[in-house]
Amino acid sequence: MIGYVTVGSNDLEKALPFYDELLAVMGVTPAFDLSRGGRMYGKNPGKFDIGVNKPYDEKAASVGNGMMIAFEGDSPEQVQAVYDKALELGGTCEGKPGWRGPEGGFFGAYFRDLDGNKLCIYNIGSK
Repeated sequence: MIGYVTVGSNDLEKALPFYDELLAVMGVTPAFDLSRGGRMYGKNPGKFDIGVNKPYDEKAASVGNGMMIAFEGDSPEQVQAVYDKALELGGTCEGKPGWRGPEGGFFGAYFRDLDGNKLCIYNIGSK
């Protein structure tokens, strides 16, 4: 089980407002700011799920090849809303919202944040 994930950013002044607004669509709010810059976010009080920060080694943040973070959405409508918000905030499309998989029970959308990190929002259900 994953405890939390972080994504690196080279421009926290742009990245933090992007994630503040994007994650709010899923009911996720800032948990606390990091002393070196950056922010942790969570859906439940006292717990954090994702962080946005500058890399600890102080080198430039880079996108992990083949790396992606997937958020579980509450419904296909929330998947669409998060995807739309990501593009509105300057993210780029990596796969429009739609049903995927042989049984059609996976509704997902893919996009990249302002630093190029690949993200997914999905919901498991039925058509």
